[in-house]
Amino acid sequence: MTTTARVAICPGEGKEFNMAEVTLDDLREDELLVRVVATDICHTDMAVRDQQLPTPLPAVLGHEGAGIVEAVGSKVSAAGVGDRVIMSFNSCGHCPSCEVDAPTYCYEFGPNNFAGRRPDGSATITRDGEEIGGNFFGQSSFATHAIAHERNVVRVPDSAADLPLERLAPLGCGLMTGAGAVLRSMEVREGLPIAVFGTGTVGLAAVMAAKIAGADPIIAVDMHESRLELAKELGATHTVKAGDDAMDRLKEAAPDGLAYAFDTTGVKKVIESVFEQIAPKGILGLVGASPPEDMLKLNEASLMGGGKRVIGILGGDSDIAGFICELIAYHQDGKFPFDRLIEYFDFDDINAGIEASESGEVVKPVLRISPE
Repeated sequence: MTTTARVAICPGEGKEFNMAEVTLDDLREDELLVRVVATDICHTDMAVRDQQLPTPLPAVLGHEGAGIVEAVGSKVSAAGVGDRVIMSFNSCGHCPSCEVDAPTYCYEFGPNNFAGRRPDGSATITRDGEEIGGNFFGQSSFATHAIAHERNVVRVPDSAADLPLERLAPLGCGLMTGAGAVLRSMEVREGLPIAVFGTGTVGLAAVMAAKIAGADPIIAVDMHESRLELAKELGATHTVKAGDDAMDRLKEAAPDGLAYAFDTTGVKKVIESVFEQIAPKGILGLVGASPPEDMLKLNEASLMGGGKRVIGILGGDSDIAGFICELIAYHQDGKFPFDRLIEYFDFDDINAGIEASESGEVVKPVLRISPE
């Protein structure tokens, strides 16, 4: 059975999103139809709009959706009709990474998330009989309805029945990435110093997670005073305004060096400067999207002699279901107050939400699409 949906389409490079009516394809055996209650605006969506990422346009983007399941394929067991779900990235389920519960490093991540089609090349969305891009992160949730997959939906636990889906939606990507980087990828140890560079959604999630882990000090670095103030409220013990003296300030806060540093900026100069501050056996974790031509220059003797590690991090090394439910529990305990980052926008105001995100006015814009 086909479904009609109202969507926000990104029509081309650098262009504003337009509202339109589309038709969703029939469900496959491993797919679900989700009525989207809310979804977030993320910088990854903007990277596709600006064609820094290869998803073909026009396309329906959106990849941090939450909603209610309306139909399921014959082989779906992750959720049933009527269940409240959070949608995240998709993965193949059979590659060497997926076999060891590391789906963020799926060998087929591109075809499952960025191709604009299913991995077999078939379209999930048509407009006036013509195929357009969909299946973005296995969901394309800038829509009233989305086709999701067995491997990229998380059923909201009954213990969180009182939490609205419009609040839970951001857990599917940015928050999971920042918190997972600290708690899973780097396995931050209690009492050791960490610095977080960039205090957007991912960076602030890392700050909150560092507090959960018991890191000390927790140093937040950013250009915006308002975000540094929020970082302090969420757990940062020190804040440093980005600038010429930032590295000196870091040395004052962590004179023995940083056991952990987490970069969300993707700025080559920042990463190379931070590496010099890493303590023996320290870890520098990278999630910022650098230009593809950038090459890092790091001192090999320091890297080897200090036993240092520089690691790329995707999705916070999350297994999706287990970690999202863990973050929900932290939130319920008051340890992960990510709702402090959210501002809500109506679905029709998607371009205003994008503008607020890109200006830094709002940390995490969430689009309200349908009533729960």
